Amino acid sequence: MKDLINKHIGQIVADDYRTASVFKNHGIDFCCNGNRSLAEASESRNVPLEAITAELEAVVRTPVQRSDNYQSWPADLLADYIERIHHRYVVERSQEIGQYLDKLCRVHGNRHRELYEIRSLFLESTGELAMHMKKEELVLFPRIRKMIKAQESKVALDPPPFGTVENPIRTMMHEHDAEGERFRQIARLSNDYTPPEDACNTYRVTFALLREFEEDLHLHVHLENNILFPKAIALEEKLNQG
Repeated sequence: MKDLINKHIGQIVADDYRTASVFKNHGIDFCCNGNRSLAEASESRNVPLEAITAELEAVVRTPVQRSDNYQSWPADLLADYIERIHHRYVVERSQEIGQYLDKLCRVHGNRHRELYEIRSLFLESTGELAMHMKKEELVLFPRIRKMIKAQESKVALDPPPFGTVENPIRTMMHEHDAEGERFRQIARLSNDYTPPEDACNTYRVTFALLREFEEDLHLHVHLENNILFPKAIALEEKLNQG
């Protein structure tokens, strides 16, 4: 119990991603706001610390499947995974959900004015995410791969034009925070993705896809903020020490 209480919630999930389900069930943001202690997080949601600790310990005691143990992955493999799975997911789903939201606004917008704001927030988010992901793919991820190769071949690596990986990482984390806030607004406007009584099938599918998109984004951000970025910073420090 003491081990869990002394860790930030982002680190708890980094150590065992299965614990994410406990935080999700209590509405605790472990990705963008993962630098809080377990006590702070539980207090923010009025959840007894003892209760949430017991839930987490029950999860941690269950044997871990290898696919869940992202912390054990090398940084370049994790970057590849994020790019091929989560970046591709954002690209594919952005257009699909955007088209559904256009239709909902046309058909249901008169009765449910919040749909226009949901669509606006979603389009802002996907537009920003597209630029965000390109910066990762063209700047940060290639640098991480170069550092891994330098470590393996034991050769010196030229300094990057941005000084240190902490500089683009700081930018990426700030942008993660902005998208987390946008989706909190979308969740609030959609009553936590609950379709109204007069919702058609398209309405229900759209809200289900929005929920799925947010859940994927949470994992995406968690893998970067709490695992990949710390690995990259630690690797750079190790290379600089010679």
